[in-house]
Amino acid sequence: MLNPTFDYETKLIASGFSRICGIDEVGRGPLAGPVVACAVIIDLSLMKNSEIAGKLAKIRDSKKLSQKQREKWHKILTECTKVKWAIGIVPEKIIDEINILEATKAAMEQALKTLQTATDFILIDGNFTLEKIDLNQKAVPQGDEKIISVAAASIIAKVTRDRMMEEYHIKYPEYDFASHKGYGTKKHIEAIKKFVPCSIHRRSFEPLKSLKFVKS
Repeated sequence: MLNPTFDYETKLIASGFSRICGIDEVGRGPLAGPVVACAVIIDLSLMKNSEIAGKLAKIRDSKKLSQKQREKWHKILTECTKVKWAIGIVPEKIIDEINILEATKAAMEQALKTLQTATDFILIDGNFTLEKIDLNQKAVPQGDEKIISVAAASIIAKVTRDRMMEEYHIKYPEYDFASHKGYGTKKHIEAIKKFVPCSIHRRSFEPLKSLKFVKS
């Protein structure tokens, strides 16, 4: 099992960089709701504090944490003055227009532009870079399992999106968004067929795209 570390940041510091930003997203696969990205800069002076560095060493990719653990880490990260972060959100209608990959990039770009702290290097979870961002950057497959700042971004993005889907659950209780967060579970697909898609469903995703009652 991979555990996130500061190894990537340490190497970049040795190369002359000092404001390193980790980026991750959540929500590429669901049938409903937005894609959400988060950009995180952790003040690297924390690396010199053995107690805090030790705590951060326990951080994990959001997918490997329970909801309770994610909420705990979200509170720690978002309330720490040494951690700067920003969110980017691209809704389902834009996803349908430009496709999920481009929407993911747009969410990441939005998060970077919203970030109030300048960065000089970006570490991106995935196998793509952001062509519209004129900054040094590196795509790192499974970056959320290898890099602490990217793991932190994955947690903040995940909690942010989950909370949004829980709010949508209140508006559209028949789809049970609170339990599956928009992913294509059997129960969710059955609800779509029974109640037809609602306003936050992604019409370009299967099986919605092929259903006869879905209008373009």
